[in-house]
Amino acid sequence: MPNGKIALVTGASRGAGAGVARGLGELGYTVYVTGRTITPGDAKGWDGSVLPGTVAETAAAVTERGGLGIPVVCDHGDDAQVAALFDRIKAEQGRLDMLVNNAAYIHHQLIEKKPFWEKELDAVNILDVGLRSAYVASWHAAQIMVPQGSGIIGMTSSFGASCYMHGPAYGAQKAGLDKLAHDMEHDLRGTGVVAVSIWLGPQVTERAMIAKDTNPEQYEGFMAMAENPEFTGHILDAIDKAPNRDDLSGQTLIGAEIAKTLGLTDRGQDRPSHRDMLGSPNTKNPAAVY
Repeated sequence: MPNGKIALVTGASRGAGAGVARGLGELGYTVYVTGRTITPGDAKGWDGSVLPGTVAETAAAVTERGGLGIPVVCDHGDDAQVAALFDRIKAEQGRLDMLVNNAAYIHHQLIEKKPFWEKELDAVNILDVGLRSAYVASWHAAQIMVPQGSGIIGMTSSFGASCYMHGPAYGAQKAGLDKLAHDMEHDLRGTGVVAVSIWLGPQVTERAMIAKDTNPEQYEGFMAMAENPEFTGHILDAIDKAPNRDDLSGQTLIGAEIAKTLGLTDRGQDRPSHRDMLGSPNTKNPAAVY
């Protein structure tokens, strides 16, 4: 049953975003689901195979799980479409309780073992739809959340912000998301709105399953410990409800670790941190320069 909370999950036709949306649906959220896929088969996997998933299918799954899913076709590389999206949410709901910045440009060569200059230059587009798009969406979200005095802005990041993962463009995008959350906290302090960046572990997604088959020696072990993507939706909801939410704001948090702290499991399972192998997030820096 819908709980009155309104969320927006970007890039949620499939993958981690779709899972986060479903997870919020399980908790009763009304979830605006954005993406570009209208027709099944429009998106392709690493090996050229057809990927399932549309914004409508994800929205239907949100509703099936107890929330209310609202599909919106939106290209987060188009500022006008994004502005229209937030205008619609404000008009229809009058509030926004959670923004999950998940939309990202995924280049078909992302997981190829090649140096960046041997990949197509288009791989850099993740810094547009992935980093810049998160800033734009957060800008719009803050204009709704700050006046209402509440809300959470979440970034779906990864250990690639610290270790080498999929090349420089991917790593810069993830590190940038972490810094967005860190610096947004400074500006949001005292407003009732918090911002966090979550390092997701390996996710059970359509692309991940293809990656496992494409590079079994690299992904087989990870997939054995992979998180259900709904888990991140539960984590963000728990952070927003936590009594120390203000202290958590601005931090980059390893999802598996903060879940344990908040008493959450992933379908009954504790997930490993991967900190020892892949690195640690930067700590919150209190210095501020204007």
